[in-house]
Formats: sequence, structure tokens, C-alpha cells
Amino acid sequence: MFENQQRDDVEALLKADAEFRRLYQRHRELDSKVHDADIGVLPIPEAKLSVMKREKLYAKDRLQRIWDAKMQRRH
Repeated sequence: MFENQQRDDVEALLKADAEFRRLYQRHRELDSKVHDADIGVLPIPEAKLSVMKREKLYAKDRLQRIWDAKMQRRH
């Protein structure tokens, strides 16, 4: 996530915004677990996997909203 953004901008936001940092870390954690479950390395019941995917999507959406708000303030 945010691979196409300026690394310095992402780093600055991670340092400055506790919510962004928490959500970013949670998204990365969920992304790893979901990926491992999808390829069969991590056995997770389908119901729990579905909840994890929804939480991951929520985190991604919230991160994007925070990012967009920051970028609007810069311009």
C-alpha cells in the first residue's frame, strides 16, 4: 500500500499521525495473514478469514482517506 507514493511523504505521515501508523501496521499484518491463508500456508476458518478481509479493506479505505486529506492540505 502506498508503493507509488513518495517514501518520504509516507514516512513523515507514519511519524506524525498515530492513527495512520496504527492502521498501516494493522493493514500490513492482515495482508500477510490473508495472503498466507489464501495460498494455504496458514489454516484459517473461512468465517474468520472473511472478517479479516473486511477489516483489511476498512483499514485500507481509512488510510486512503487520511492520505487524501493530507495531500489536499499540502496543495
